[in-house]
Amino acid sequence: MQRRHFLAALPLCSAPWVHAQGKSLTPLKFTLDFRVTSQTAPFFLALQNGYYREEGLDVSLDVGSGSVASITRIASGAYQLGLGDISSLIEFNAQNAGTPRVQVVYQYYNRAPFVIIGRKDRGITSDFLSLKGKKVAAAAVESTRRAWPMVARNKHLPADLFSWSTTEFSARDNVMVRGDVDAATYFHDSAVSLFARIKPEELSILHYTDAGVQLYGNAILASSALIAEKPQLVAAFLRATNRAIVECIANPAAAVAAVRQREPILDEKTELARWAITTQYIAAADTKSHGLGDFSKRLLEQQVDSVVQTFALKTTPSADALFNSSMLPPKSVRMLKA
Repeated sequence: MQRRHFLAALPLCSAPWVHAQGKSLTPLKFTLDFRVTSQTAPFFLALQNGYYREEGLDVSLDVGSGSVASITRIASGAYQLGLGDISSLIEFNAQNAGTPRVQVVYQYYNRAPFVIIGRKDRGITSDFLSLKGKKVAAAAVESTRRAWPMVARNKHLPADLFSWSTTEFSARDNVMVRGDVDAATYFHDSAVSLFARIKPEELSILHYTDAGVQLYGNAILASSALIAEKPQLVAAFLRATNRAIVECIANPAAAVAAVRQREPILDEKTELARWAITTQYIAAADTKSHGLGDFSKRLLEQQVDSVVQTFALKTTPSADALFNSSMLPPKSVRMLKA
């Protein structure tokens, strides 16, 4: 994995402090959950516009390889912060008893963008029952696939309603286009690559939220050690990131420009379409009451119970220990303008 350091001064491994323009900056390592796309545009905007720097931070952003890897990186101390799925963190905490090593500090996706996308010419509609007997592509260990039993339970459908076709992420669009499968699981905002090859009107999108599966998705995670020892650094990171999230929602072109500065090969039109979908999940309806980054304790407790039941976990992690909201920016700056 290539690692790029933007506010370059001294290597992280050789000095705990970086000096830039007379101001001491504290290095922080942040791991994304996957590759660079506009899904994570605010982090790059905050970096390139100097928002982290203004908060006294020298932030490095590294690509990831899934939520489990992000959680493991943070728990091991290799990274202090990262992006990862809450359901995966619930599992991790259940399997690692004791004081949590990783906590949520800011809810990024206010709803998990889990969908199954099917071909209408194969008889798939917006009704989950239309998947009966079909072949659905998904990676072997993938959040949308693993959450399917929650949909089945809510809709009173058999978990084996359809058959899975295990497919690498990189091949998912291809098997859909060729017709090797009838449908595939996606993060909704990851499906823009498919929409570029099959007309959206020829596809049915089955949202897990429509089945009553109200899950929080990827969140900003922090090392419990960092929270305990230097909570002010976490608070500073969140202030800068929240500022960038608000700006990216207000100005999608700036969001995409920031990502393309990191990865020039990305297509502007595709990333604008992706960010438009991502925004729907970041600024889901209940953010109108509690603002960006926060959560409903009732919903989080329901998610914990659902994950414990679905994956037959032996212990039930505490929702209070899962999410530490004490370092969130003030609600006034987390409220989006109507």
